[in-house]
Amino acid sequence: MCGYVYKHSFDGSGNANAASGMAVHDDCKLRFLELKAKRTHRFIVYKIEEKQKQVVVEKVGEPIQTYEDFAASLPAEECRYAIYDFDFVTAENCQKSKIFFIAWCPDVAKVRSKMIYASSKDRFKRELDGIQVELQATDPTEMDLDVFKSRVN
Repeated sequence: MCGYVYKHSFDGSGNANAASGMAVHDDCKLRFLELKAKRTHRFIVYKIEEKQKQVVVEKVGEPIQTYEDFAASLPAEECRYAIYDFDFVTAENCQKSKIFFIAWCPDVAKVRSKMIYASSKDRFKRELDGIQVELQATDPTEMDLDVFKSRVN
């Protein structure tokens, strides 16, 4: 959680108020549904646009793209949310996949950015129905392929 915990509050309309995070652009949900239902994407990287006060899609990975392509799409010094469709083979030799949510929050990111991403994460995750595993990473070793493999069993 990037080291920060914030209470979320909601107004009577069911919308989060300014203290609890950002709005979520419709494209975020649409791309997630495409990944989940049609498997038209390997990964999705989301960023918070502070000026617009909303989460938007920054990058979408094609199904043929690799984990390395995904990892390279996360900036070394800025926070992001990401979804990764992880394919694996079970001990029974069955092909499966799991949808991972990654809260990428590098140690070197600005404190304000870490706070905004931490306080918006839960609300954003609720918008994406079908996440199966969550990872929080502050450096690349916390989300390498071995970590993914260990979390699917």
